[in-house]
Amino acid sequence: MRVGVPKEIKNNEFRVGMTPGAVSELTHRGHEVVVETGAGDGIGLDDASYLAAGARIATSPDEVFAADMIVKVKEPLADERKRLRPGQILFTYLHLAPDLQQTRDLMASGAVCIAYETVTSATGSLPLLVPMSEVAGRLAPQVGAHSLEKAQGGRGVLLGGVPGVPAANVVVLGGGVSGTHAATIAVGMGAHVTVVDRSPETLKRLSTQFGASIRTQFSTRSAIEELVRDADLVIGTVLIPGAAAPKLVTREMVAGMKPGSVIVDVAIDQGGCVETSRATTHADPTYVVDGVVHYCVANMPGAVARTSTFALGNVTLPFIVALADKGWKQALRDDPHLRAGLNVCQGKITCAPVGEAHGIEAVDADSVLGG
Repeated sequence: MRVGVPKEIKNNEFRVGMTPGAVSELTHRGHEVVVETGAGDGIGLDDASYLAAGARIATSPDEVFAADMIVKVKEPLADERKRLRPGQILFTYLHLAPDLQQTRDLMASGAVCIAYETVTSATGSLPLLVPMSEVAGRLAPQVGAHSLEKAQGGRGVLLGGVPGVPAANVVVLGGGVSGTHAATIAVGMGAHVTVVDRSPETLKRLSTQFGASIRTQFSTRSAIEELVRDADLVIGTVLIPGAAAPKLVTREMVAGMKPGSVIVDVAIDQGGCVETSRATTHADPTYVVDGVVHYCVANMPGAVARTSTFALGNVTLPFIVALADKGWKQALRDDPHLRAGLNVCQGKITCAPVGEAHGIEAVDADSVLGG
């Protein structure tokens, strides 16, 4: 199979879909890999390293998108979607629930679109989302602390305080992978941390893991309203696989927050869990609503692109190999967990939460596999 790895064109996105090590695995199995020139330059993976791994370097996106399978990091932008064709495999993050236009374009392309974020594991986890959730969670207190600085529009509060001056109050919405890692870093920075979740089992796990270092709170509207009102930093990490994130923080709650407080909405890839959230970029990461600084960068892990690329590549490679070796139909038939990643296939939505989000009827993935 011919596999194409384009250079990412999203604002300040320096991650790349495959490392030279991954390319070497495919070329040694007899596959051809075409990498767009400069695809890894931003993280120190130059064309020479890809050539040494057996790749062919393409000078234009058109050459790359002529491949049988496209492996990316971020969702294809409009210019990239125009290059997709019927039967072509697209393997990348998609986050379709909040993005009707992308969904329509992918349906119109006739491509086979497999989303990293809905591939499952035998334990019910999301193995291709986990490493980026870990990265984003660990980044959230860091960027939140920076945004709290007065020069950035914040309250001028040091996250960990100093002797005689209280530390900042940090509220983490969601105790999953991102939330747990956000709490870890916020605690390490000396903040007062409260984690909110609606799962008693998750709250018990967090209590066991952190002990007295954090507070846990069962998620209700009134609890969130009270905690957000007193927070210096709110980190939103809630996730419903494949679906739009629920709006846990209303516009009225934001209006009631302290001037100069900060919201970091890690859930923005799925539409955000705050009503006033809208996607931003690394070039222009924040904006202010009702005196509250919002950090809503839709590709947060891109800030540490080298770490993120290798972390992502470690978990995507086995699935890339399976798709290349077997073709998409057989690979999906053989692996129900990879099959869960199929979001759009030859004009049809095959992920129920995406269909529900857009009011479009979804079909079962099995129905498009035949045999």
